[in-house]
This record gives sequence, C-alpha cells and structure tokens, in this order.
Amino acid sequence: MEEREKDKGKGAERWTAAIANLTETASNLDSLQKLLIKKAVYVDDETFAKASLSSEQARAIKVLEQRVENLERELDSAISAAARARSEKRQAEAAQKAAELRAQEITKELENTSKVFELHMDELHAKQQEISKRDKEIKLLEAIIQTLGGRGSLSAED
Repeated sequence: MEEREKDKGKGAERWTAAIANLTETASNLDSLQKLLIKKAVYVDDETFAKASLSSEQARAIKVLEQRVENLERELDSAISAAARARSEKRQAEAAQKAAELRAQEITKELENTSKVFELHMDELHAKQQEISKRDKEIKLLEAIIQTLGGRGSLSAED
C-alpha cells in the first residue's frame, strides 16, 4: 500500500515537472517568434532561390570537407600501416639473413668435423693395420720361440 502511495507521489512530481517544461518551452517559442518578426528580412523568390542554392552548396561543401578529412585520416593510417609493414619486412629479412649465415656456419662446421672424423678414421685404420702387423710378428716370434724351445728341449734330451 505504501509503495502505491510512493509511486503516485513520484508520478505527480513527474507530471508537474513535465508541465513546467512545456510552459517554459511555450515561453521560449513566443520569444523566438517575436525576435523573428522584428529581425526578419523579406526577399523576393529569386533572391530566396539563390540564397537556398548557396545554403545547399555550403552544406554540400561542408559534407565534402568532412569526407576529405576522413579520407586524409584513412590515408595517414594506411601510410602508417605500410611503414610498419616495411619495418617488419626488413626485420624478417634480417632474421632470414642471420639464419642463412648461421646455417652456412653450421655447414662449414659439419664439413670440418667430417674431415677431422675422416682423418681420425684413417689414423685408426693405420693403427689397426700396425697392430695387426705387430700381432702377426708376435705370433711369428711365438712360433719361432716355440720351435726353438721345442728344439732346445729336444737337444737337451739328446
């Protein structure tokens, strides 16, 4: 119940404010009408047509100027975007060049490592042949020793 009374009170306040606004608007309209009557200039149809044409042209010029300003802003934005794109392209090219140089360095390093590996392999083969040769010499000497040792034991027995 109390809420209804509050709503009614608010509604009455709104109506009062609306009526006050309408009264003020009517007063403003009367003042404007009196001002126009005092300062109005009456012209013939030809002068009015020329003034209307001038007014339309002025509005069209203003619209075109705004369009030019918008296009200039878009152009500035496009120029900035192109500058950023060029900068990014230069950075990408620099990064690609650095990557290519690094790839060349790694390739050279791999080639050098491969050459060193080949040298080590050749050296290992040479060592292995030398070991094999010495192993054969050792076996030959062992066989000679056994033969001599066998003769020595045969001579000792005789």
